Amino acid sequence: MTHNEDRTHWLKEGLIGLGVGVLYGTTSVTVGHPLDTIKTKMQAQAGFERGGAFKTLLKVLRTQGIVGLYRGCIPPLWGSGIFRSTQFAVFEAVYTFMDNPFGKYELPMTGGLQVRVCVAGACGSTARAIIECPLELAKIRRQTGQSWQFSGIYKGFGVTWCRTMGLMCTYFILVDSTRRHFPDVFKRPLLGPFLTSGVAATLAWWIVWPLENMKSQVQGNYGKDMSTWQRIKFNMKERGGFWGLYRGLGPGTARSFLANGTSMIVMVNAQKKVSEWGLRG
Repeated sequence: MTHNEDRTHWLKEGLIGLGVGVLYGTTSVTVGHPLDTIKTKMQAQAGFERGGAFKTLLKVLRTQGIVGLYRGCIPPLWGSGIFRSTQFAVFEAVYTFMDNPFGKYELPMTGGLQVRVCVAGACGSTARAIIECPLELAKIRRQTGQSWQFSGIYKGFGVTWCRTMGLMCTYFILVDSTRRHFPDVFKRPLLGPFLTSGVAATLAWWIVWPLENMKSQVQGNYGKDMSTWQRIKFNMKERGGFWGLYRGLGPGTARSFLANGTSMIVMVNAQKKVSEWGLRG
């Protein structure tokens, strides 16, 4: 579903997705990590509770320099390649495996959305969350100037899984919808994949942003004694009402659009190369 190439066996599609997904993941981190750092500090580090993205950027540059924007990039740089390649590998394998009447059944009142898109999205999301949670913990602790230990590496898994399920299922559904209703989009070598992935990922992030906010705080030990409900009330009371749940959305949106759009260009072209080299034969 994430490419226009002729499909082969489901297992081979999964392995190809695993390979090209590494390129997607590493590109995403390289492009988006500075903006992700600003977002995380706004959400989860004491001393950055006030002010917007620009003030946070200036404070990081003043106190840590440019290097501060890439603090904590090592875990997600190699980890992102792993969990994003896994999410695409599992999605493509399940999506191709369900090339049958049940998988192709179109859910009522969804404009043609097939069962296999939802099932593959859920499977890919779960696989990603299992791998991503420890890596996100290490990244957030480094971004906020804290140490971390292997004990408790699955801290915040529940909120991470919920966030990832909503994020990736929405993403795959939006990409699928774009491909069905605008079939020529992916034929455009640069703009089509960039806009499709960038817009789909950004809209998905907007939907799950309160969960991303909660995840950053839980893994960053911000208000560590708070319950989920207390954390929600704290964010709404101390950070500007309802929009306190969306703190960091500005840099997060910019990161999502640029990183996911650029990464999809890389992955789509890698899929083409795989076909040209005869690896799908």
